[in-house]
Amino acid sequence: MAGSDYHHEHVEKHDCKTILGFEGVECLISAEGKVVHLTPSDAKTICLFFSANWCRPCKAFTPNLVQLYNSLKKAGEKLEIIFISFDRDENSFKEHFGSMPWLAVPFDVNLHKRISHHFNVHHIPSLIPLCSDGKSIEENAVDLIEDYGADAFPFTRKRKEELKVMDDAKRQGGKVEELLTCEGRNYAISKDGRKVLVSELTGKTVGLYFGAYWCPPSHIFTSQLIEAYNELVFTQKEPFELIFISTDRDQDEFNSSLSTMPWLAIPYQDKTRQDLRRIFEIKGIPSLVVVGADGKTITTNGRALVSTYGSMAFPFTETRIAAIEAALNKEGDSLPQVVQDHKHEHELKLDMAKAYVCDACKKQGRFWAFSCDVCDYDLHPSCVESFVAVEDLLP
Repeated sequence: MAGSDYHHEHVEKHDCKTILGFEGVECLISAEGKVVHLTPSDAKTICLFFSANWCRPCKAFTPNLVQLYNSLKKAGEKLEIIFISFDRDENSFKEHFGSMPWLAVPFDVNLHKRISHHFNVHHIPSLIPLCSDGKSIEENAVDLIEDYGADAFPFTRKRKEELKVMDDAKRQGGKVEELLTCEGRNYAISKDGRKVLVSELTGKTVGLYFGAYWCPPSHIFTSQLIEAYNELVFTQKEPFELIFISTDRDQDEFNSSLSTMPWLAIPYQDKTRQDLRRIFEIKGIPSLVVVGADGKTITTNGRALVSTYGSMAFPFTETRIAAIEAALNKEGDSLPQVVQDHKHEHELKLDMAKAYVCDACKKQGRFWAFSCDVCDYDLHPSCVESFVAVEDLLP
């Protein structure tokens, strides 16, 4: 069969014959048309694969499932998959089934509907592992496989919980090397092709930057992050490093992203990128996770901290942010609520802004500003009166 030289003689699973036979399945077929009879046994893990040739997510998932299936069979795992088609005609069924190395329920639209109804399959692709008791079923394993690959086997709830515990341990506090390396790779890369050992990050605060070239908000945040990074690393010489975790669609986009960045990256072809997105539950980009020198996660909200406070947020701890906010409040209390400046005709009110350009000195300002309610006019407090910067108030 396609992708595998494994020969199916019997489908062995406790009470599998009863489960499928109840819906009228008397035998299975191979892609070559060979008839295979069901034989009850405890020897194998059986999964029912519901898919269709017309379904784009199915066609994307199936090659990954074939690769996983063949690798598990080669490793000696006792796994069998049975294909149950959602196709509308037999030709489409044969075309889709032709890429699969496992067995299938013969094409019969009504039969397939009954089976999908029996197993409560409401969307495809679905991969339903049968429990060892031959009666109950496990959850759809598609997401589990997409997240963990072969490590997901045998696709049970117990295995899912074990993997979740392992992810939680890495997220809550382990070693940066365990997070960022994998078998065969112990380094991160720079835009000029240098390989930097991950072990060199020991003792540093590390930011994990999730972004992509195709994402406009990533472009905006990358500019903010570059400014903060350059200030921290090259001016203040702080023990800080960033690692780019790409969500780009291809290698070219990844190269374009990395070409603008002064920091390091996980190689595009490395599965660690997907693992980190899963471990830190990244649902949207851009996103910045900060891991402390002790390997423990400081914050998953680094994007907001950098956008609001810039390099001042380092080392991104709750204590640091509280100190910044206290200093800002102290600064605000020391400023008048309203000023009248000869440089502008209208009254100016004290306001808080993440970033603005002062209309007097033309320099970028942050935090407190005197703003006009009538027109788009902002003054930095230092352009109005003698002023103590918020940085000077921090411990």
